[in-house]
Amino acid sequence: MRDTVLITGCSSGTGRVAARKFLDDGWTVYATARDRDELTALDERGAHTARLDVTSEDDVERVVERVVDEQGQLDCLVNNAGFGQMGPVEDVPLEKVTAQYDVNVFGPHRTIRAALPQMRAQGSGTIINVTSLTDRFPMAGTGSYSGSKSALTSASQALRQEVRGKGIDVVIVEPTVVATEFYDRVREELVDVDHGAAYTDLYEILELLHTVKSGGPGITTPEAVAETIRVAADSDDPRRRYSVGSSAKAGVAIAALLPESMRTPVMRAGVEVAGSCPGKRVLQWWFSRNHDVN
Repeated sequence: MRDTVLITGCSSGTGRVAARKFLDDGWTVYATARDRDELTALDERGAHTARLDVTSEDDVERVVERVVDEQGQLDCLVNNAGFGQMGPVEDVPLEKVTAQYDVNVFGPHRTIRAALPQMRAQGSGTIINVTSLTDRFPMAGTGSYSGSKSALTSASQALRQEVRGKGIDVVIVEPTVVATEFYDRVREELVDVDHGAAYTDLYEILELLHTVKSGGPGITTPEAVAETIRVAADSDDPRRRYSVGSSAKAGVAIAALLPESMRTPVMRAGVEVAGSCPGKRVLQWWFSRNHDVN
């Protein structure tokens, strides 16, 4: 029997590409999204598709039960669904922060709790949680999003220790900025945030985040992230954490090698020499505002 993977957030971007890569690799793929109509192309490629809103415990339990009933196994869970609620901490209302955590943190918590009994029973499985470089380098204007990704990272590290010895691996995939339509929704989510006058420059840059999808130096692709997910799923001994994209790998190296006082200047200089690209102004601004990279 072929290995079986359940992937959340497959309507576009990394999730959709990951589903295709798993299909090409011979996996049985269950591709999910809040809107099942957006999964038609994956249906046609041979994926099993289902509506899955990760904020609904009923949805999560229904889909995981379907996978187990139909396949008798669940070998890999990829928690990819998420969105970015940007804005200054002072301006983002609590209900928006709560919604951010419900998708990015509590959503994976729901799917993990539903999947683990089957993985423990079969004595094997891999859980892959897609976080972000901001879990290591939170920047001004990303408090809610960075906080949610940091929370998922910490939970993943604890979970890895808890399931050690049960044949289950827990992996963090940590991309840098990815050229997808993710940033279109970032702009949409800013509409309901009270744009305080104290952060005018910050909002000007956040409005430009949608240009990241055009790509450029320092910006990675959904294909690169999806391939990393597939490689981790295929590995008998996956790494605990995979950083994806040149700027993510550089950031990790800088964090490991340099004292805190030198990290921001070195990273800012790297952005300056990266050349012209749609996301360059965004990155320059992040580094200019951030004086406590840790």
